[in-house]
Amino acid sequence: MDANAPVNGVGLSDPVQSESRRKLLDLVNRLHSTGVQLDIDLPMIAVVGSQSAGKSSLIESISGITLPRASGTCTRCPTECRLSYSERPWRCTVSLRFTIGPDGQPLGVPRTVVFGEVITQKPKVEERLRRAQRAILNPSTSPDSFLTGVDEDLDHNELSFSINCVSLQISGKDLTDLSFCDLPGLIASVSGGGNTNDIELVKNLVTTYISKPSCLILLTVACETDFENQGAHHLAKQYDPEGKRTIGVLTKPDRIPTGEEDRWMRLIRNDAEPLDNGWFSVRQPNSQALAKGISWAEAREQERQFFLNPNYPWSTMEQSYRRQLGTQNLTERLSVILSDLIRRRLPELQEELQSLVKATRKSLNTLPDPPSKDPVSEVIHLVATFTRELSRYIEGTPDPKGILQAIHPLQQEFRRSIRKSAPNFRPYPRVDDEKTEFRSPAFLENEEDSAADLDTSKTIFIDEVMDRANQAKTRELPDNYPFAVTKIFITDVIDGWDQPSYDLLEKCLKVLTVSVNKIVVEHFGKYPALYQRVTVVVNEVITKCYERTLQYIEWNLRCEIGVFTLNEHYFQDYKTKFLTHYRGSRQKGLKKSLIETLEDHCKSEAQLVNGVDQRPVTRILTGLNELGVQAGVMDLPKMMESDPYEPALEIMASVRAYFQVAYKRFVDNVPMTIDQELLRGLDCDRGIENALLDGLGVGGPTGHQRCLELLQEPSNIMIRREDLSKKLKRLETAKTQLMELF
Repeated sequence: MDANAPVNGVGLSDPVQSESRRKLLDLVNRLHSTGVQLDIDLPMIAVVGSQSAGKSSLIESISGITLPRASGTCTRCPTECRLSYSERPWRCTVSLRFTIGPDGQPLGVPRTVVFGEVITQKPKVEERLRRAQRAILNPSTSPDSFLTGVDEDLDHNELSFSINCVSLQISGKDLTDLSFCDLPGLIASVSGGGNTNDIELVKNLVTTYISKPSCLILLTVACETDFENQGAHHLAKQYDPEGKRTIGVLTKPDRIPTGEEDRWMRLIRNDAEPLDNGWFSVRQPNSQALAKGISWAEAREQERQFFLNPNYPWSTMEQSYRRQLGTQNLTERLSVILSDLIRRRLPELQEELQSLVKATRKSLNTLPDPPSKDPVSEVIHLVATFTRELSRYIEGTPDPKGILQAIHPLQQEFRRSIRKSAPNFRPYPRVDDEKTEFRSPAFLENEEDSAADLDTSKTIFIDEVMDRANQAKTRELPDNYPFAVTKIFITDVIDGWDQPSYDLLEKCLKVLTVSVNKIVVEHFGKYPALYQRVTVVVNEVITKCYERTLQYIEWNLRCEIGVFTLNEHYFQDYKTKFLTHYRGSRQKGLKKSLIETLEDHCKSEAQLVNGVDQRPVTRILTGLNELGVQAGVMDLPKMMESDPYEPALEIMASVRAYFQVAYKRFVDNVPMTIDQELLRGLDCDRGIENALLDGLGVGGPTGHQRCLELLQEPSNIMIRREDLSKKLKRLETAKTQLMELF
């Protein structure tokens, strides 16, 4: 539009707009109302500028209203302006939109509060905006309290700036459909009691908007200051380095220093700092004109005359660039640019919304089910399901990670430990240990581990057995030894069975506790209070089972100390085998020693005294011949006396035979006791199920409230579910709004 064209209204005088454009702009306004801008990049215009860059005056000129004027920074929160053409009389609705709560955390779904009644007189907007901004800056106070009372700027607000925004919905005959967001002006420095943190806070707030790819940056630059030194310019350059999203607006052109006009003209011509959407220039009324009550129509006429003034270089600009002068031309261009961006983004928005809805639903589905509305039935169901799973697990499953599979190696370790405690008898004196080879009984090879597993540090030699037997004699007949000797050797061995038994019990307890707690987590983990209480009850039941099992194991140990067996056949069979083995090993050693002596005799030369052979063997044979017994050297082994250690061999064979009988029953009894009393005892007669129902307080008058408290889900899950639900709601609402356009 030509800057020479007559102006009606406040500069937005062309009410004839494309119906399609109006629908597009209205659509985005509705999408913003859903809060979906938290999830997707919605097209919008953000007005940015350094402090005192004329940004507020520009907003006033576009919207036709007066913004609050005060010392220092006026705009302390985003202010959304949604302008729409309407045949009805002018009206303005002020709302507060909270996306952040008083605690600084996102609300999930924005909370929109209509702030006061609809305004039908433009002069009243300024006061309402002041009050609205105070309500935003004091989120802990009810917004309604700011609608009445003294209208004043408060020095002590809860916040100095806020991301929550004031929203203006303005409609009238002299407006063009357009939406934009006025952001707080960038601060270069603070004075007086100002907070230096505000500089970075405002910068971050502005960055939150302009960093989004679909945000059009309406950059206001005052002509009275080098624009290269203005912070807003640097920030826009940082996030839109190629100038594709930035629309430049030169304000205060009447303050251009003499001689520097061409420098600013080069911007309008896009020769310097080129932007895809170009540079514009506007001139707003000064403070004196505003104080005199200049009308907006008069202000626009003065602006038109300013750009036609032959004393300024603007009047000589080419016709194509004159379309970039004046508020009306800027507003019309902004409407076109924004609607075109919306039109290009629509297919992408549809895809993004569809994808986000799908992803959000998937995330919701991964969360545990929300607490039941019937907490008592839910707790009973959870307990029943848990006990069934526990019963199946204890009974045994083919799973390699099952509890029985975990305990089996411990049982084998226990068996080997008890087997290793077998008395390690040697049928020869200790002095002969190094020169005598003793072999494990061959008859044991097919039924258990080799004797190499025996504890060699506890080897018992035959002379030690004989000494103990002799020391134990009281009034026995010769060659008779008390049973107490045998019992002492047996008791010495059995005394070492207690620690392996206790170790097995402790290890099985650990496996059971860890395994059961895993099942507890699977069934109750999503409810912290319930999980904690169930864990306590289950561990109490396990402890009782453990204590009962310990008593039975101690009973088994006491029984073994009694030295008793009815397995006489097995005992006698083992005793005979061990006695034969010990005798054979001993006689083999004795005969070998005698034969070696005789062989040495035969090889040695005679030792003569008075002509008589003095070697012992010769003297023995001579004596036998004198008695009439004809014998040779090799006949002597056949005439040996019975072994003097025979009683010790009997004791050794009895002890060893009894060990075979006792240890085999013991290595079964202890694991069976643990299995029956600790593992199976945990689920015996629905004991743990009843204990849980009692311990959880399901019954009784307070059962409902108690179960309700137990089923309270973790705060992080609850917050996550709430956030996802709110997100899904706004996404689906936005999706519906988008579908209505088509």
